[in-house]
Amino acid sequence: MNVVDERKEKFNRYKELRENPEEVLAPAIKPVSEYTIQDRIEDIADAGTFKEFHFDFPETNPLEFEGYVEKKEELRAESGQHDGIIAGKCKIGGYPVVLAIMNKKFMMASMGIELGETVCRSAEYAMEHKLPLIIFTASGGARMQEGILSLMQMAKTSAVIEKFKSQGGLYITVLTHPTTGGVSASFATLGDITLAEPGALIGFAGPRVIEQTIGQTLPEGFQRAEFLEEHGFVDEVVKRDDMKVTLTKILMLHS
Repeated sequence: MNVVDERKEKFNRYKELRENPEEVLAPAIKPVSEYTIQDRIEDIADAGTFKEFHFDFPETNPLEFEGYVEKKEELRAESGQHDGIIAGKCKIGGYPVVLAIMNKKFMMASMGIELGETVCRSAEYAMEHKLPLIIFTASGGARMQEGILSLMQMAKTSAVIEKFKSQGGLYITVLTHPTTGGVSASFATLGDITLAEPGALIGFAGPRVIEQTIGQTLPEGFQRAEFLEEHGFVDEVVKRDDMKVTLTKILMLHS
């Protein structure tokens, strides 16, 4: 396919998004309960290969935010996870990788101390064992209950990811719906290769906030995965059914 035909294909995909938004966006925005984090692992990792990291984190409530610890305990009981991310090592298409997946069901996968530290430790493990790092992102941003300490995770995760990449590590991010706030402004958009799911909302502030700030009407489809691919911020929009094959091809090319 030549460059002109490729541009036409991308334009047609974006046109389809404008004309049939509900149909195109449905796979990315259906309820979390219909596509769990375990479903993601089963779809991506080779059967029986995922081994979760069990990092030891002390309880955190730096602002002594009322009800915060109780809320986390409630969500831990419901989800079986300690925070808004799960990380481990596995194989994808036979290639060993470090895989981390953010869980929207846990406080919208907002980034606090524990989530940021999990990203850092996963990257450090990948660096030590010379493995590719793949992170599926989904987040509402920084966790307000941890104040400035949650915002500091942006700098910390970015620094560790940069160190990993500078030592030759392959870093792949897959942006799912939604990837916003401090997560989008840090490790989510630093991938050597950046993929996204169809219709995913990706950006820092929401479109309405941006329109109110700059006093202008934004283009249709602004901040959706297809729009970002059209403008060079995403390498490819990949459907869930094709995700494992796409990742396997990338790992094969970089092995």
